[in-house]
Amino acid sequence: MTLSNVVLAASAYSFFRYFRRLGVLGLVLLSALDSSFLVLPFGNDLMLIALVSSSRSALMSIAYVLASVAGSVFGVYVVDVLMRKAGEKGLQRFVGHQKLEQLKLKLKTKGWVTMFVATLLPPPFPFTTALMSASALQTPRRALFSAVIAGRLIRFTTEAILAMYFGRQVIRFLNSRVVEYSVYGLIAIAIVLSVISVVRWVRKPSEQESTVSTPQNQALS
Repeated sequence: MTLSNVVLAASAYSFFRYFRRLGVLGLVLLSALDSSFLVLPFGNDLMLIALVSSSRSALMSIAYVLASVAGSVFGVYVVDVLMRKAGEKGLQRFVGHQKLEQLKLKLKTKGWVTMFVATLLPPPFPFTTALMSASALQTPRRALFSAVIAGRLIRFTTEAILAMYFGRQVIRFLNSRVVEYSVYGLIAIAIVLSVISVVRWVRKPSEQESTVSTPQNQALS
């Protein structure tokens, strides 16, 4: 194992161990991060399954599911506020023209269903892209958040039920080398995609401002 793999493995283990120690609060925070601009594929799903499998308590399982839903809704709210202000022009920083036109058509004709499916399905379905598009295109918040809550509730409840009934098998699987190296890979992907997402959000406005200011300065001169 190379030095970079050792560092990545230690970072991944410490990252998930920290959130797992927090229990319900950890799920809220991880779900909020996963539903915002940061990319954490399967992060909150794996955490929810691990916690439910370990507790095997119906009440705690309900608490974990509700915590995951609450965190996800908060993350969606953060993205929604920012993208509604950015509008369609700001959305073009993240979504190509052809993809944007397809999303506009889907959101206009089947807005609630589109967001419900995007919320329900796991990666690689582009949930964040659909969310940013819905918010930037001013999809009614009642429709947006009801779809998110319904989709996440069904998804997390299903995962919790499976974890309760197949707890021992799940724990054995989560402790296997396959999952271990998969988590390391997901962490690496999450770091790269999250950095790209943040860089796009931070750099593009300044580039656009400089592009606009240059012609103005030339006109003044």
